[in-house]
Amino acid sequence: MSATPKIGGQAVIEGVMMRHEKQLAIAVRKPDAQIAVHKETLTTAGEKFPLLKLPLLRGTVALVESLLIGARALTISANEAAEGEEEELAPWQLTLTVGFALLLGVVLFFILPTLITSFLAGRISSRPLVLNLVEGLIRLLIFLAYLIVVTQLEDIQRVFAYHGAEHKSIACFEAGEALTPANARKYSTLHPRCGTSFLLLVMTISILLFSLFAWPNIWQRLILRLALLPLVAGIAYELIQLAGRFRFFRYLTYPGLWLQRLTTREPDDEQLEVAICAIEAVLAAVEKREV
Repeated sequence: MSATPKIGGQAVIEGVMMRHEKQLAIAVRKPDAQIAVHKETLTTAGEKFPLLKLPLLRGTVALVESLLIGARALTISANEAAEGEEEELAPWQLTLTVGFALLLGVVLFFILPTLITSFLAGRISSRPLVLNLVEGLIRLLIFLAYLIVVTQLEDIQRVFAYHGAEHKSIACFEAGEALTPANARKYSTLHPRCGTSFLLLVMTISILLFSLFAWPNIWQRLILRLALLPLVAGIAYELIQLAGRFRFFRYLTYPGLWLQRLTTREPDDEQLEVAICAIEAVLAAVEKREV
């Protein structure tokens, strides 16, 4: 198998999810130290509706699908990792958890920054451009503070170690080396196609885009920002794709690589073994489909 094809992934509970073409594989370290592997074939919205493959639109679709697939992968991994210890997560529990996470995201990264900026408006400036830029800066600072806080949690640190294992094993695959923990360990925990880089790019683009608009009342601002979010995601997606093809655009990923120092940790060999198992499973599924 050539190292040319691109594999994407995500750290999950005690494991790693890998995606390649239409195939998905989730490898999880169970309490008995065995590795459980879940595989499935994906059907994307772009396959059903070709219009959604157009530039800008495809970025929004990719973001929504990644959130949905990622949430399901977390549920599968949590159930495997807790086998024999706790009850499995019910669908309603997953829905409640994801719903709460989305609500928290809206409050932290949309409502709170605009409230703080509104409070400071009379003290700093009345110009819409300045207020929009200040709001964007506050949003970015809240995002960084959030990451710094969650990195102190022990359980999150294990997830971040699996995040590092995901990046190392993908880099090893892309370099054409044999997929072994020893080979994967040589590579960096940072990767330019990481979702962390994508999120930072979304934040930066939103600051620039929102600064072009006026400063209406808080409800109009919130509606405008939420309405423009698909466009922001679409632009960020296209820039990430260009960064993968042209050296000039790779500079856009550098701040994201720095941010990954917060969201990745050095994995141990057992974690690398899980990540490699996920890659091998997804590649085997692709080969089987092509035969």
